[in-house]
Amino acid sequence: MLNKFSETIYYMPNQDENDRPTLGLVCGDQYSLIIDCGNSTQHAKEFILEIEKLNVPPVKYAVITHAHWDHFLGMNEFDATIIVNSQTNELLKTWQSYTFNDSSLQTYARTKLMSAKCIEIIQEEIPNRDSFKLNSPQIIFEKTLTLDLGNKICVLEKINSTHSDDATIIYIPDEKVLFLGDCVYGTTTNSLFQYKQPLLLPMIEDIQKYNAEAFLLGHESICDLEEMTTFWRELKAASEAVASPSIEEAIESFKFENDRTPNDDELFFIKAFVNNQIIRSQ
Repeated sequence: MLNKFSETIYYMPNQDENDRPTLGLVCGDQYSLIIDCGNSTQHAKEFILEIEKLNVPPVKYAVITHAHWDHFLGMNEFDATIIVNSQTNELLKTWQSYTFNDSSLQTYARTKLMSAKCIEIIQEEIPNRDSFKLNSPQIIFEKTLTLDLGNKICVLEKINSTHSDDATIIYIPDEKVLFLGDCVYGTTTNSLFQYKQPLLLPMIEDIQKYNAEAFLLGHESICDLEEMTTFWRELKAASEAVASPSIEEAIESFKFENDRTPNDDELFFIKAFVNNQIIRSQ
């Protein structure tokens, strides 16, 4: 089921139980744009069926926010021009070389090229796996790209990100809506969940330059400006407290600077920034 944000913007909410991210639909007078293509053939087909229930212009474009499997494995299902930034395109080339039969998936599991959850979804939700090959994107941009869907401008930009090196965000100026994908999240490296501390402030600056009032995230669906402002404040406070690979020192620093103990979210972020210090020191 699609949720309606406005007369021209819809989204299919994330489903964490089966690793399905938020998928977006932006409609102009002439064309529509899809944001992210789903984690499987089945996910994409369900999205397409929901779109077909609406009286909207034909889908001309589909943009992939970054090259993590749950955002692009459904791309073959869309009769649309697939758009990615150049770095995402390079990462997708590796996936285009993969085969998806049982023998290959066993190899990918053993060598940890794919996660167990990814393999489970592929096995359950991509039919005809023996012949499945990921398509190539048709439009590759470097830093920014502007699309006009017919009285509906969409601004695509590749930005710094604490989650991946190839993040694309999509801004809809007349609606003041910003699709963020997963860019504001952390990432797991060597079994440690981390927030990449040097990238935090550049990422926030890249995002806040847009006059957005609503934010669609890959695994939270929609947040308003107040929620995002709180999120930024807590992230910054946690980052400022971390200057070494010591959780104890970070917590004491936070208490000194803020005259209080960190809340649960801030403590989570502090641990992630400490993990980043650990990883960078290795």
